[in-house]
Amino acid sequence: MVGKHACPECGANLEWNAKAQSLKCPYCGAVVEWSEETRAQLGQEVVEQDLESALRQPAAAKGWGEERYEVQCQNCRAISVLASKTAAQRCDFCGSPAIVAHESEHNAITPQSLLPFKISDGQIRDRIRQWYGSRWFAPNKLKTAALTDTLHGVYLPYWTFDAHADAQWHAEAGFYYYTTETYRDSNGNTQTREVRHVRWESASGQLQHFFDDELVPGTVGVQPQLLRQVEPFPTTTDLKPYTPEFVRGWTVERYQVDLAKAAQINEGDMDDQLRNMCSRQVPGDTQRNLQVQRAYSGRTFKHILVPVWLVGYTYGRTTYQIVANGYTGQIAGERPYSWVKITLAVLCGLLLLALVLGLMQGS
Repeated sequence: MVGKHACPECGANLEWNAKAQSLKCPYCGAVVEWSEETRAQLGQEVVEQDLESALRQPAAAKGWGEERYEVQCQNCRAISVLASKTAAQRCDFCGSPAIVAHESEHNAITPQSLLPFKISDGQIRDRIRQWYGSRWFAPNKLKTAALTDTLHGVYLPYWTFDAHADAQWHAEAGFYYYTTETYRDSNGNTQTREVRHVRWESASGQLQHFFDDELVPGTVGVQPQLLRQVEPFPTTTDLKPYTPEFVRGWTVERYQVDLAKAAQINEGDMDDQLRNMCSRQVPGDTQRNLQVQRAYSGRTFKHILVPVWLVGYTYGRTTYQIVANGYTGQIAGERPYSWVKITLAVLCGLLLLALVLGLMQGS
C-alpha cells in the first residue's frame, strides 16, 4: 500500500473531508483537491480480481498503508480496524463498552478501493432529525432527545462480483382461451357464462447477461434489513482507489463474511435473478415447470469499503440502530412506538367510523 500524502503546508497526514470533498489537514486546515493528478501521485487503480484464482490460492494481504489495530465487540461481534490502540471506548455499531483487542489475521484480504464519504456529519444530523420528526407514532421524548450525539462515521466491508452468464430454459407456456357454457341459476333459469381454460405448449429459449458489481455485504455490525434499505452504493461509477488518506480518522469494519462465503451468496443471488429473467421470456399468459440451466464465466471480484453514518441509542431497555448511506444520504432505522399515541389513533378511528355509520343510518 502507498504511504501518507503529506499536507503541503505543515507536513501532517491529510484526511478525507466529506464536507470539502477533498483531502484536508486536520491541524492547519489546508485543502488538497482530489484530482487525477492526486490520484496518479498515490499510484493506485481500481481493478477486478479473478475469483477462481483467489479462491484457489488467496492473494497475500497488502495491508492498510499504515499501522492499524483491531478490536472486537463482545456484544455484536463486529471487528473494528482503528488507527490507535486507545481510540475506542465503545463499539461504534451497538454502543457496548465490552470491546477487547483482536488478533489481526495476516491473510485477510484488505480493500483495494472504496466509496468515500460524500454526506458530511452536519448534513446527516439534519436529515436524521427530520427523520425523527416524521415518525408520527414515536414517543415525544424521542423526538426531542439529542440522539445524534452518538453519530459515528464507519466504512463497511463489501464484496462486489462480476460475471458473464449464459442460460437456457425450458417451460410449459400457458395460453388462456374461453368457452361459453350454460347453467341453471338458483331460480331454475338458464344462464350463460364465460369459462377460462389454459392451453399448454412447450417453450424454450436462451439468454446472456452480464452481472456488474453485484453487492454482498461483509459486515456483521449493521443489521441486514437496515443496510438493504439504504442501498444502493454507486460502486460501478464512483469508486476510488484505496489509500490511507480516505480512512484516516474513520473506523473501518473488517469483514467476517469471507470471500468464499460471499461468492456462494453471490451465486445464489445471480441464480435467482437469472430465473426471473428467464421467466419473463416465457410466452403466453401463465407458465409452469420452468427449468433453467446456466453457466457463469469470467467471474471477478473486488473487496471495497462503503461509507455509512450510524446512530445507536437505548430507549427503555431496548437498543435501536439508525443507518444512513454516507454517499447518498438515504436513511433507515429502528424506533420505539408510543402505545398511547397508537391507542388514541385507534380510538379516534373507531369514533370517526361510528360517526359516519350514524350519519348514514339517519339519512
